[in-house]
Amino acid sequence: MENSINMKYNFDNKTFILIDNSNNGTVSNEAVFRYKQIDNLVTADYSGGTIKHGRIIAKLVDDHLEMLYHCLTTDDVLKAGSAIAQITLSESNKMKLQLNWRWLTGDLSSGTSEYIEI
Repeated sequence: MENSINMKYNFDNKTFILIDNSNNGTVSNEAVFRYKQIDNLVTADYSGGTIKHGRIIAKLVDDHLEMLYHCLTTDDVLKAGSAIAQITLSESNKMKLQLNWRWLTGDLSSGTSEYIEI
């Protein structure tokens, strides 16, 4: 498939790292997120730190991503959640993601986190 939709943001082959996370978040600054995109479908694999392996599937809508994610932690705990990720650009024209997320497993708590393209 080709990217046939003209999108403002292109996540294909982009890499992101964590800037900040709520205390109840699982991801640390050692995790690396590798994104792919086809049209408005955005996916990512991530690992590092407390994450053995994780996956994201998202729909790009204007200036945000509607996300579902799941992972297996280094403690062998399966976790899943959902998020809305607001997309902005840094001064160096790198994409930043500000997530409002909630767990769909475990304690069902919510939080915020921020990521930047590297």
